[in-house]
Amino acid sequence: MSKKTGGSCLCGKVRYEFEGPVAVFQYCHCSRCRKTSGAAFSPNIIVSPENFRWLAGEQQVGRFEHPDAKHFATGFCKNCGSNLPWRSQSGRGVIIPAGTLDEDPGVRPVQNIYYGSGAPWREAVDDLPRHDELPPRKS
Repeated sequence: MSKKTGGSCLCGKVRYEFEGPVAVFQYCHCSRCRKTSGAAFSPNIIVSPENFRWLAGEQQVGRFEHPDAKHFATGFCKNCGSNLPWRSQSGRGVIIPAGTLDEDPGVRPVQNIYYGSGAPWREAVDDLPRHDELPPRKS
């Protein structure tokens, strides 16, 4: 039996899980993913629809399909606004925003996509100072 991995929105009204093989775990740098995530890129896991299920709050899940996009959509909690998984327009995959996971999925990102259209202010985070919490105040 494969590992089940769960996730939820910020308010906890929506919960989901997936199991089985992950098609891909990748960072997307496209402008649409940046706008929905509010970050320089969006870490997304893609699974087969058969391997995904809502555990609670499915009626709280909203969906937006961009009119100019062939594949892109987004899911969100109608109560707290958190990004949530969404089924691709083709119906062949469920895109899971990895930031909504409640536990380690046991896989790691393998690639960056749309890197060339990334935010002009984006910097490689590996070269920046790392703080476990807020950095100390400068006097």
